Amino acid sequence: MGLNLSKGNMYEWIYATWNTIKGKCYHDCSYCSIKRYGKLNPIRFDEKELKTDLGSGRTIFVGSSNDMFADDIPYEWIIKTLDHCKKFDNTYLFQSKNPKGFDAISIHNIEKFKLCITIETNRVYPDIMRNAPNPIERAIVFGNIPVEEKYITIEPIMDFDLNSLVTLVKFCRVKQVNIGADSKGHKLPEPDPGKIRELIEALDEFTVVDIKKNLIRLL
Repeated sequence: MGLNLSKGNMYEWIYATWNTIKGKCYHDCSYCSIKRYGKLNPIRFDEKELKTDLGSGRTIFVGSSNDMFADDIPYEWIIKTLDHCKKFDNTYLFQSKNPKGFDAISIHNIEKFKLCITIETNRVYPDIMRNAPNPIERAIVFGNIPVEEKYITIEPIMDFDLNSLVTLVKFCRVKQVNIGADSKGHKLPEPDPGKIRELIEALDEFTVVDIKKNLIRLL
């Protein structure tokens, strides 16, 4: 597939996405957007992607269609992906719900990168999150990673406890928080508009808040 130019609800500052790891994500979240393409094949590494010219001077989201740091991903696959990234002078975004896997990036000496975690809420919704680590665990691990370029995406936002969620985000010391909503009608437990506005106001006090287009529906 090679590079896929950014479109839709993707971050505005992303030039393209690139995926070496394909197939069904271990986390199996009920709202996963990739599932809309039908039954997914077992997880695999696509060697052909290592022929992709990633160019230079770009910001590329690596692993957008899966979580390349999930517990079932062989370390060898991560290293092969990072080795190819190092051949090109780009900035890379790595996003995960399992940030303990980010150790591979710093160990592997990737020079320009951004790290992001997804925390949909501070609460645990087992039937929705399934195999993903709970949001509190994600935030604790992420907050202890000594990297400046850190981001959080709260998407799809689900009902939350205001003080607890704000505390989690603040602990992570991030440059920006992206907030988005469910775009595909998964009937998630969503917060009311007033609560979302309170969250945005609280986060604005210590970080940049980016409201994604799909959040407008809830405001």
